[in-house]
Amino acid sequence: MEQGKMAEAESLETAAEHERILREIESTDTACIGPTLRSVYDGEEHGRFMEKLETRIRNHDREIEKMCNFHYQGFVDSITELLKVRGEAQKLKNQVTDTNRKLQHEGKELVIAMEELKQCRLQQRNISATVDKLMLCLPVLEMYSKLRDQMKTKRHYPALKTLEHLEHTYLPQVSHYRFCKVMVDNIPKLREEIKDVSMSDLKDFLESIRKHSDKIGETAMKQAQQQRNLDNIVLQQPRIGSKRKSKKDTYIIFDTEIESTSPKSEQDSGILDVEDEEDDEEVPGAQDLVDFSPVYRCLHIYSVLGARETFENYYRKQRRKQARLVLQPPSNMHETLDGYRKYFNQIVGFFVVEDHILHTTQGLVNRAYIDELWEMALSKTIAALRTHSSYCSDPNLVLDLKNLIVLFADTLQVYGFPVNQLFDMLLEIRDQYSETLLKKWAGIFRNILDSDNYSPIPVTSEEVYKKVVGQFPFQDIELEKQPFPKKFPFSEFVPKVYNQIKEFIYACLKFSEDLHLSSTEVDDMIRKSTNLLLTRTLSNSLQNVIKRKNIGLTELVQIIINTTHLEKSCKYLEEFITNITNVLPETVHTTKLYGTTTFKDARHAAEEEIYTNLNQKIDQFLQLADYDWMTGDLGNKASDYLVDLIAFLRSTFAVFTHLPGKVAQTACMSACKHLATSLMQLLLEAEVRQLTLGALQQFNLDVRECEQFARSGPVPGFQEDTLQLAFIDLRQLLDLFIQWDWSTYLADYGQPNCKYLRVNPVTALTLLEKISREMKDTSRKNNMFAQFRKNERDKQKLIDTVAKQLRGLISSHHS
Repeated sequence: MEQGKMAEAESLETAAEHERILREIESTDTACIGPTLRSVYDGEEHGRFMEKLETRIRNHDREIEKMCNFHYQGFVDSITELLKVRGEAQKLKNQVTDTNRKLQHEGKELVIAMEELKQCRLQQRNISATVDKLMLCLPVLEMYSKLRDQMKTKRHYPALKTLEHLEHTYLPQVSHYRFCKVMVDNIPKLREEIKDVSMSDLKDFLESIRKHSDKIGETAMKQAQQQRNLDNIVLQQPRIGSKRKSKKDTYIIFDTEIESTSPKSEQDSGILDVEDEEDDEEVPGAQDLVDFSPVYRCLHIYSVLGARETFENYYRKQRRKQARLVLQPPSNMHETLDGYRKYFNQIVGFFVVEDHILHTTQGLVNRAYIDELWEMALSKTIAALRTHSSYCSDPNLVLDLKNLIVLFADTLQVYGFPVNQLFDMLLEIRDQYSETLLKKWAGIFRNILDSDNYSPIPVTSEEVYKKVVGQFPFQDIELEKQPFPKKFPFSEFVPKVYNQIKEFIYACLKFSEDLHLSSTEVDDMIRKSTNLLLTRTLSNSLQNVIKRKNIGLTELVQIIINTTHLEKSCKYLEEFITNITNVLPETVHTTKLYGTTTFKDARHAAEEEIYTNLNQKIDQFLQLADYDWMTGDLGNKASDYLVDLIAFLRSTFAVFTHLPGKVAQTACMSACKHLATSLMQLLLEAEVRQLTLGALQQFNLDVRECEQFARSGPVPGFQEDTLQLAFIDLRQLLDLFIQWDWSTYLADYGQPNCKYLRVNPVTALTLLEKISREMKDTSRKNNMFAQFRKNERDKQKLIDTVAKQLRGLISSHHS
């Protein structure tokens, strides 16, 4: 029962479900019916569903039939009318077909024209679009073409600016085009190319500056020389609002416009050609010779590229290298002034360029860098000058070098560089200059002294007299009163030496110019140098002349006279120095001239040489002495050699009339003493072992001739018998032996007023032994085997007795 109910319930549900599916089929679009049918087939009652579907179809057919039956008459009527219309429609169709054919035939050209118009419109649209795109690309291409032109003409900084505009303004607008991508890819390469080319231009500039530094420095030093000449002129004239040209006034303002379109300015290597100016034309500014645009361009380019520090380091490094090359002097620089000038020109040129770079760029170089370079340059320059100037032996070259160094220092001082060390170094060169002057004047003095005739200067007219007096300060009223011809007491070397001393002082003064020294310092320098000239150079020259082997007594006498007058002229030299330095001699610390001492020493040396020379002459005459010490004949006149010697002495002392009295007296006394001493040595010579009393008598005659000469007063000023005292030793010795007064000698020996006070027992014994030997030899020859004669034996005994007593005196004296 329950099963029947359950089957009935399921059947109802199935029927309801089939009804629902049928409604969905009726109401659903055919495309979406698949899922509905699938639900039918998924179930198990599709057969029943098919039955229901058939039933539903039949129902709908019946309804359609009913509806058709209801509308059938109207349908028939419509079909009838439609058949009627069909004939008309066919006619109409034929007419339309004909009309269409005609229209197609007639409109074919229009269609073709319309097609052409369509193509034209399309092309027009394409052209317009293309023009628009080209108008957008054209500025890019123009900028790129401009960039290439600027690169080609080496206008690198404008090219870099163009590149920036191209990259940031134009290319972003057309970035989707392929050629723009190529441009974008080339931009870094172009930047590097600009960077490299600008650096190449900078290298060319640096190389050109290095080669032309001497020209730049030469121009700057000419400017400084002109300014100094102008200042000197202004100082000599009343100052009417004139001022020294400042450093800023000397600058020529440069056109630093970087974006210059002039190809020449872009391509210039840095140096402009300037013809040599005449002396009377204005010298162009040193910076006029230089085009600094390569530096400015490169600096701006690297700044724009963000590599300014790299550029600064490179520039400074290269300039340091160039500075070291410039500061390396050539090995032969000391040979000519041009060598020094070129060296200075290069240094000045280097620092003129650096100074201009300092003032026209911001930070490329700074003051610390310039000061560092200058310190290095100053130390190397001073070291080079010390080394090379030490080779200079020509004072004119040293003086020219000093003037060049002063100009070098003044030039750099105008540009603000400290140059005190250069002036300090010039003071060192001043000492060297003094040494070279002394060497030069040593040669001058030597030539003057060698060429002098050592004779008083003869004057035959008033004109010649005034000329000599104008050259040398000499006043002698008595000489002025004498008629012409007359003679100055001194020889020609006196005015020549005096004038050369003044020339030396002038030469010293020349070196002190422009050294910024005070008058006192200049005066002290001149006086010290002049003292060296007098005490060393002139003194040595005079001493060399005096010590010359072939110098004669006449020359020596004239030298004494000359030095006497030169000594008197020293006060005039003092006045001369005072006049040119304007420093009074009374000023504290003023150095005094040592000329008086120099000439006194020379005169004393000449005097000593006179004494020595006289003695040598006497010795030469004495070498002619030929005594026969064994003669027994008694002579009646002096020896010939001695007569000649006395005649020579008389003529010599006659020349001494112009000498100071003491000099002549000392020379005469010295000659007599030397003659007496030489005669004594001749008498007591060891080689003369024997002599006779006859020979002693001849010797006595010669001594008497000498005494006669002494009594004749060959030189005035001696007191009576003073000159004879030179021969007193010989006289007493000879008197003792000729008079044979041994008893008196032996008895009075040692008494202060004894007759033979000057006879030495040793001398007496030596001479007595020579006579004793001669007597013994004579006795042997007269009687070789017999006994001696009584008187000879007695005399021999006496001699032996006297000799014994003399030995006793000698022994007691020694004890």
